[in-house]
Amino acid sequence: MVPEILRTLLVVYVVVAFILAVFYLLRRNLTPLEFVLWGGLALLVPVFGPFFVIAARPGPRWMRSRRR
Repeated sequence: MVPEILRTLLVVYVVVAFILAVFYLLRRNLTPLEFVLWGGLALLVPVFGPFFVIAARPGPRWMRSRRR
């Protein structure tokens, strides 16, 4: 029974992490091709893919102006 529970938890984690990565990618200013490629990375590397996608911060950087 324990292996089935662990597999279920792993599948749930992979699905939730992928959904989070997709929502993160939707907020970035990406072309459709970039979105597909980064989403594919998040999907094909099941456990660490979403972390790689979020850590890479794809798309143009936001410029913050520093005022003093």
